Formats: sequence, C-alpha cells, structure tokens
Amino acid sequence: MRKVADPLDPTLQEKAQRIFQNPKYSFRHIRLKEIDKYTVYFHEVYNAAWASHKGVPQLTLSMARHLMKQMKPIIDEKIMYFGFYEDKPIAFFITLPEVNQIFRYVNGKLDLIGKLKFAWHTWLKTNKKMVGMIFGIVPEHQGKGVEGAIIEAVRLRVQGDYQRYEDFEMNWIGDFNVRMIHVAEQVGGERGKIHKTYRYLFDQSRPFKRMPFIGEKKGRNEVIDPAE
Repeated sequence: MRKVADPLDPTLQEKAQRIFQNPKYSFRHIRLKEIDKYTVYFHEVYNAAWASHKGVPQLTLSMARHLMKQMKPIIDEKIMYFGFYEDKPIAFFITLPEVNQIFRYVNGKLDLIGKLKFAWHTWLKTNKKMVGMIFGIVPEHQGKGVEGAIIEAVRLRVQGDYQRYEDFEMNWIGDFNVRMIHVAEQVGGERGKIHKTYRYLFDQSRPFKRMPFIGEKKGRNEVIDPAE
C-alpha cells in the first residue's frame, strides 16, 4: 500500500526516462469505446508474458473477452495502461478502482436499489483507492526498463491532471515472483498482508517441490532453482 502522491524510486524513473526517449515506445490508457481492441491486446500480451510459466494456462480470446466484460462496469479507463513498441502491444498494467469502498453503501445487495446506489457512488467517485491487479511484459522487452516506463506513465497521469485517487494497493505477489517483487519495492509503500498457502500431498511417496522462482538471475523470463 502506498499514497498515490508519493514519489517513485529514482532508479525506476531513470529507466523510464530512457524508454521515453526511444520514439519506438509509447504508453497510453485504454479507451472504453475501443475495449474490443484492447481485449485482443490483453490476450496477446498475457499469453506471451505469463502462459510460458509452469502452472499458468493459456488464455483463450473468449476467456479474455469474458474477463473484460466482467471488469467493464468498474473500469476507469485513465488508470488502465498498455505499452507498445512500434505500435505493437508489449505490456499492460491492469489497474482498477477499489470497488469495496462502494459496496459498503449497498449492504451486500445488488438488487435494483443496490445497483442504483452503486452507479450513484461510482458517478460521485466515492472510492479513493486504486488496485493494481495484473502486470505483464512480453519476454523480448523484459529487463529493459519497460516496467518502469509504464508505471511512470500511470504516475504522471494520477499525480498530474487526474488526481482522483489517494491510495494505491498492489494485488498479491507470490514469493516466487522475484522480478515483480523487485518492481513493487521500487514502486514503494508498505507490505499490507502476507498470505500463506499450505499443501497436503495425499500420496506421501511423491516428493514435495515448491514453485520455482521467476527472476532475472539466469536471464530474461527464466526460473531460478530455490536451492541456489
């Protein structure tokens, strides 16, 4: 958790400026009227960035459309960003308003009255927190500073001409995701929660293996053996 108005790590900003100086890169927030186009971008980047990792399935285009349809009622287009290289999508930073700050006004009921209250408080912009849901960069552009550039693009917006939010919270990050933990540290803020997952092997003869680390130690988009 961090305050939106807080500064970012200078190292992250330096990397971002190097990317900004390259005219082949561009970063922009989505347009709801073009959501079908951005759904395709999300589908392409997600599969390139995430589906190559063990335990992460490919995302079909129909699944991507379903996800976007679910998110659409609460999307704030000015805080959901995509990155491009020569106009080809290479990155996304999916950020949403924290709708729980609105749900408290509907008493857990999304009936007609509840929907009207939800729409009213959405229009009033009652919620003051945004949540980073998922972050992805295609392998060819990882480790070049694109992560800093897309975060900096969002910062320039929410600290500039769109000062709607006060707080920013990132979604959970697995301890195996070394690269993303490093990005979160550069974004700054405080660790709010620690989740623990326990697994029971019904076949006790099988060896236990934890999730391998994702990091930069062995090269871009590769994994690290936890024993190293």
